[in-house]
Amino acid sequence: QVQLVESGGGSVQTGESLRLSCAVSRRTFSSPTMAWFRQTPGKEREFVAAIRWSGGLTDYADSVKGRFTISTDNAKNTMYLQLISVKPEDTAVYFCAATMASFASNYFPKREYDYVYWGQGTQVTVSS
Repeated sequence: QVQLVESGGGSVQTGESLRLSCAVSRRTFSSPTMAWFRQTPGKEREFVAAIRWSGGLTDYADSVKGRFTISTDNAKNTMYLQLISVKPEDTAVYFCAATMASFASNYFPKREYDYVYWGQGTQVTVSS
């Protein structure tokens, strides 16, 4: 079983930075694909970024490329999402997710149902 716990959300001004964390607790751990999604009221969860825990390959949604950086710290069993130059449209609840399924090296799943394990979410609010 894998448990994910997000932290680091909060309220920031446009243009500021924020770092989200996703602590991963697991009994067994192969080489998962980890991801961040975000959701606003009345909308489906939107893919933000993904990373292969082993190897560090990454993928990003076009809307966040160049502004967000996904990373992992194996020693701390933690995944991060660094947000810079945030915009009001980045306001959402951010979720971390994981799947143990195997994929081709250059493929990252971007649909909510591709991921089995989810955190509880952390709110990010960007004011103008």
